[in-house]
Amino acid sequence: MQEEIKKLEASIKGELSFVDSLDKLETFKLTHLVKKGTIQSLFERLKDVPKELKPETGKLLNQLKQFAESEYQNLKTKLDKTQETIVNIDLTLPGRRNFKGTFHPINQTLTKMVEIFVSMGFEIAEGPDIEDTYHNFDALNFPPDHPARDMQDTFFIEGEGNLLLRTHTSPVQIRVMQSQKPPIRCIMPGRVYRNEAISARSLAEFHQIEGLYINKKVTFAELKGTLIAFAKKMYGNDSKFRYRPSFFPFTEPSAELDISCFLCKGRGCRVCKYSGWLEIAGCGMVHPNVLLAGGIDPEEYTGYAFGFGIERVTMLKTGIDDIRLLYENDIRVLSQF
Repeated sequence: MQEEIKKLEASIKGELSFVDSLDKLETFKLTHLVKKGTIQSLFERLKDVPKELKPETGKLLNQLKQFAESEYQNLKTKLDKTQETIVNIDLTLPGRRNFKGTFHPINQTLTKMVEIFVSMGFEIAEGPDIEDTYHNFDALNFPPDHPARDMQDTFFIEGEGNLLLRTHTSPVQIRVMQSQKPPIRCIMPGRVYRNEAISARSLAEFHQIEGLYINKKVTFAELKGTLIAFAKKMYGNDSKFRYRPSFFPFTEPSAELDISCFLCKGRGCRVCKYSGWLEIAGCGMVHPNVLLAGGIDPEEYTGYAFGFGIERVTMLKTGIDDIRLLYENDIRVLSQF
């Protein structure tokens, strides 16, 4: 009889693995757990078991009964909850949207620009947001009376002498030149601060990415080729560009790179000041005084530098015509990108 008990136990375990509904569970109960079920029929035959085998046989039979009843109750509780959940679902309700997070448009633009320049052989360099006047102005060939030193343009840190919030990422160029020997080819992405009026075109806190290349016999033609190659990768081969002579204390000669306005297609709008063009970068050959400040001999080495405003590039890529929209945290605007 002990063999029959073991066979019935194996059969019950096999059946339980296929019970996935209340109907199947009820069939299991009627087969094994009622008075005329398989387990009870073995109890009725216990009287025919030899006296010396009854204790062990009875123990096995009780264990089988407890196992079957316990598994039955567990499955019933589980299936009752499942049934309750299904019953409580209102199929007439609209579905719930799963909102997927994304990178901010500024971060998307910055990541794309960094990827392009890295693919062109540039390394990434970083520096502090709080700078001293030497790295922010003096080493970059700003005269002592330059307007950029005035409080109208610069956030000076009160009580800290010559400390300020950097007005551009160019101080990182000086730190790189002071710590590395040519050839140098790197970009400097980061946040900058200027005490300017907030408008559709400008903010007091924004982002830049600057580039620096120093080596022997570097030419302006290399600078032009680098920026055009970048701009075509960023904006497409059909974009129109132009160079204009300009002035920056830290480069000579200096120029600005313009791109045809994406928003108005060159017809003129408030963002491009109705000119049909938007400046996307300032650039030029590194001034000899800047090379000297970085500890590099201008008689032996030359170099070029350039700088992009990340927000301006983002506006061109997204079609946003007011820079303030990028920072107002309006989900209706940001969710489009």
